[in-house]
Amino acid sequence: MSTDFGVTALVPDMTNVVTEVFRTMLDLPIEPVEGRLDEAGELVTSAVLFVGEWNGAIILECPLAHAFEFTRRFMRTPLPTALDDDVRDTLGELANMVAGNLKGVLPHGVVLSMPSVVAGSDYSLRLCRVVARETQRFAGAGVAIQVILVKMADSRTERTAAN
Repeated sequence: MSTDFGVTALVPDMTNVVTEVFRTMLDLPIEPVEGRLDEAGELVTSAVLFVGEWNGAIILECPLAHAFEFTRRFMRTPLPTALDDDVRDTLGELANMVAGNLKGVLPHGVVLSMPSVVAGSDYSLRLCRVVARETQRFAGAGVAIQVILVKMADSRTERTAAN
């Protein structure tokens, strides 16, 4: 385990966690691919914050149709046809599982927020105090997801620096 907790140093751990969560929980082999997620149409975004000795967030973004497929696989139900609580719960739980597994490589004392989920074609998610971010796109079996790892400034450090 690395003691460098910068986002760039954490990308290999994030990649391993994401591929393992999707393989074990969705029976979906995905792998890192080049490029950005196609952001045309409706997207679903889920986020979990890390708070404590390391502050940041893990953000998962995917097209709505892919969120439907993840929900079908995760809940073992027919493919959803509309954004509903099952779809939101699935995306929130995927973000929570990725964050929970990534927490193991972060400094002791980091806690997780509850997942937040937003969806639509015209929204933005803004995190304050972002100092670094890494984005990785994953694809496989006709679906894609973009995972963003964000490091945020420590508010204690900010207060000390401001005084």
